[in-house]
Amino acid sequence: MSIDITIEDDRWEALGLSALCDRACAAALDHLGLDLDECEISLLACDDDRIAVLNADFRAKPVPTNVLSWPEADLAAEIAGETPGAPEPDIMGEITLGDIAIAWETCEREAAEQGKRMEDHVTHLIVHGLLHLLGYDHVRDADATLMEGLETTILGELGLDDPYKDLDGP
Repeated sequence: MSIDITIEDDRWEALGLSALCDRACAAALDHLGLDLDECEISLLACDDDRIAVLNADFRAKPVPTNVLSWPEADLAAEIAGETPGAPEPDIMGEITLGDIAIAWETCEREAAEQGKRMEDHVTHLIVHGLLHLLGYDHVRDADATLMEGLETTILGELGLDDPYKDLDGP
């Protein structure tokens, strides 16, 4: 598995983001039956100012958010609640999944508000972002149920609590 991490905010380094990312992505990909050695992901670890610009540029929402994802391919299922399509390897046998960006201040604030360890919340958001790269979404209710169920299962396999317990969703 190749994870290219760009750290623009040093607070991420102190958190041990690389190890968290490796662990979260390996668990998610393994759970979904994807070959870890074939998959490639890029992660931008930034601050709220940077993610607000990205959110404005790509979603027309000029505000910070916790995580953004840019899938390499559109794998979304046409029918709500169905499993997205599987990513295909390129001619070299590699599967480029896409890019994820995560913002420090929003993650830190949410973790505090939810009474969670920052490491646990970030692990959840990395799994969440990776599932978006794989075609999962939470816009339609049936898709949200599928995606949130996967997140809960994957995080449970990592020994983490259900991230949606006592919450209204991501």
